Amino acid sequence: MRLTRRTFLGGAAAAAVGGGGLYELVDRLGSAPARPLAEPAGMPAEQHLLDLATTHSEGVEVVVPPLHSAVVTANLDNLSDLRGAQRQLEDVLRRIDSTYALTPAGLGVTVAWSQTYFDTYVSTQAKAHLPYDRRAQKSVLVPTRRFPSDPANTILEANDVAVLFRSDRVEHIEAARKEIFDLPFFTVASIRRGFAGGGFGGGQSLPKKMAVAAGVPGADLIPDGSELFLGFTSTQKAGLGPGTIANHETLGYVDLRSGYFRNGTHMHLSHISEDLEAWYLNFDFDERVLTAFRPGMTNVRQGMQTVPQGPAAVSPEAELVRQFHKTGRFGHSASIQATSRLLQDTVGEDGTHYPKGTAIPQRADFNTLDNPFAFSADPKGDGLSNQPAAGVHFVVFNPSGDDFERNRLAMDGVFPGGKKLPVAPRNRAAGFNSVLTTTHRQNFLVPPRRHRSLPLVEL
Repeated sequence: MRLTRRTFLGGAAAAAVGGGGLYELVDRLGSAPARPLAEPAGMPAEQHLLDLATTHSEGVEVVVPPLHSAVVTANLDNLSDLRGAQRQLEDVLRRIDSTYALTPAGLGVTVAWSQTYFDTYVSTQAKAHLPYDRRAQKSVLVPTRRFPSDPANTILEANDVAVLFRSDRVEHIEAARKEIFDLPFFTVASIRRGFAGGGFGGGQSLPKKMAVAAGVPGADLIPDGSELFLGFTSTQKAGLGPGTIANHETLGYVDLRSGYFRNGTHMHLSHISEDLEAWYLNFDFDERVLTAFRPGMTNVRQGMQTVPQGPAAVSPEAELVRQFHKTGRFGHSASIQATSRLLQDTVGEDGTHYPKGTAIPQRADFNTLDNPFAFSADPKGDGLSNQPAAGVHFVVFNPSGDDFERNRLAMDGVFPGGKKLPVAPRNRAAGFNSVLTTTHRQNFLVPPRRHRSLPLVEL
């Protein structure tokens, strides 16, 4: 069946408050990968971990992301009994746990809480128990901020809670979303939906099919097998943090203090719009390579999408600076690798050995046609439009908020030791910055599973 633009936009309207809406097209345009139906014995202490299968693309091992993802942000309201609300939420989450396997074939649910929540409801307890970043000499949960390449109108959000849902089945996400946010003390602020799925098995990828169906400008220029709108694979296994590396405690960056948040992590959430026409029409393939990765790469053939990102490809800061002075520009991957990869062999708290060059952040970002959200309680303030637009809901887990900020600042050519590359923040010489625009940002703390429901209330 051919999808017309009228059909697609009709789906967008249907998505305003509930239901899968336009994202039900994901199931019509793509198919879920084969997944194990059963989860490993027991539930992990971490909320943010979801075991994902891998495959190979152009000789590189890549992680196969869930087909559907969604984030719902909300605020607490009409809350007279904190402990009662904590029990109600935990009861719902345990029912969801018992209904769906913790796999993409089932459902992954991650509940994250903001500084607004901790300040408003459990401020005394938070002062005593929130983990402390030893390197940064401050809390792991830092105030949300703008970065040099962010527009002045980037919205710094102040939601109480964000819940990340991941599954190959949109109906699993919708059922769980309804169960959680039907609780009387939640007021939904936004619903953010999207999808992922490269054409690893050949043929046209889901992002291209969805963008073309939506009539997004530049959609026809997306390479057929592209995992993302911008044409390159981003889930190389070697480029994603392994295991529990993003936990607060693993690398020793964080003082857990009381230990209440052991097995937790920091989560950053943002929405980023992407200018596909500018990317594909103003940058030829060679320039897209050096922009996405680094100048001087000679091992990327024309049309290649999955570029190796293992430890051997990591550019130390000194090499990045040398390349910049030689070429007048720097690449996205090279800039953040200087801060997002281990600079030496490291043994984690649990004895796991992480070789030099291992990635730390664990990304869970996904493509979207939201503009900027599928639903907003403040459509005017959020700039909501029913016109589909190419973008990404960026979700990433780091040991601390400062660890995330180091990586995001490096994307703008600003490094922890004070080195700053002399280039305008949104100049095309500064990686992706000229074609990406961040509309919203917020930081959250992800408690361990045992404390995911209104953390610290019981204290």
